Amino acid sequence: MRPPTIRDVADRAGVSKSLVSLVLRGSEQVRAEKREAVLRAVRELGYRTNAAARSLSEQRTRTVGVLLNDLRNPWFVDLLDGLNPLLHDHGLHMLLADARLNRRTGQDPAGPLLDLRVDGLVVVGTLPDPAALGAVAARIPVVVAGAREPVPAGVDVVAGDDERGARLITEHLIGLGHRRIAHIAGYGAVGELRRRSFEATMRAHGLADGALVEPSDMTEEGGYRTTVRLLSRPARPTAVFAVNDIASVGALSAAEELGLRVPRDLSVTGYDNTSISRLRHVWLTTVDNAGHEVGRRAARCLLDRFDTPGLPGRVHLAAPALEIRGTTAAVTD
Repeated sequence: MRPPTIRDVADRAGVSKSLVSLVLRGSEQVRAEKREAVLRAVRELGYRTNAAARSLSEQRTRTVGVLLNDLRNPWFVDLLDGLNPLLHDHGLHMLLADARLNRRTGQDPAGPLLDLRVDGLVVVGTLPDPAALGAVAARIPVVVAGAREPVPAGVDVVAGDDERGARLITEHLIGLGHRRIAHIAGYGAVGELRRRSFEATMRAHGLADGALVEPSDMTEEGGYRTTVRLLSRPARPTAVFAVNDIASVGALSAAEELGLRVPRDLSVTGYDNTSISRLRHVWLTTVDNAGHEVGRRAARCLLDRFDTPGLPGRVHLAAPALEIRGTTAAVTD
């Protein structure tokens, strides 16, 4: 059977095609009884609008491309939870693309989304070449969420305040009496901001000699290997601040394998307050990096750019918060 058409809806409701179009567009110029007749006909017939035809007539697809740098990062789930509702409320739909996979296959990371004629683009996480966004931003509104790399003019950046968050977690450990604190560092601008803030906070408290920094790849395996190295030192740290929650899980595994009890023998903290940190058997002290708020603000920035094209690029930082759970305690030695 052929799918129902707008003519079928009009015939069933006893109205004109133009009135059906007004109802489907949400016009307030239609009387309540006529609107209800049209909506009832839509439900009874199972009518769905022809998105392709509407896109041609409106010169827009009502879709927003979301380019994810790493689908494995659970913090991005919180960000998407904040991003999607506001877009949905404005009649927009998300199309997701995996930037890592696109790069591996030799594609332009944003290429598939641009081929689908998305109305705007939200880039989530760090991209190797943010400057390449300039050509995209000349065509459609672009917002970067959850990254801090420099971006071309006309691109908004929405992220957590990484310097403040790293200071909060470091001061928490110092307040518990820890003087030898190790930081499992990350990469990119976000990793650099967290590392610098950790070191600056330790210096401000006269503890520069007790600050240890080891690089990692921000994965669980990287956190594990880095922590094994740190805990093999003659004067091992009494606390470990991992750059993200995923790396901290590796740190917890390393401590357990080496016979150290957390938090009695070693305090461990993460960053991002992902669902991992809230698992009962993990119950990780971490920094809430306001992922939901970052997503909501990113959606708001994109909507503002739809309404007012040509706005200068802005940086919006969401306030982090310390979440104290079961992996930190006062130093015992």
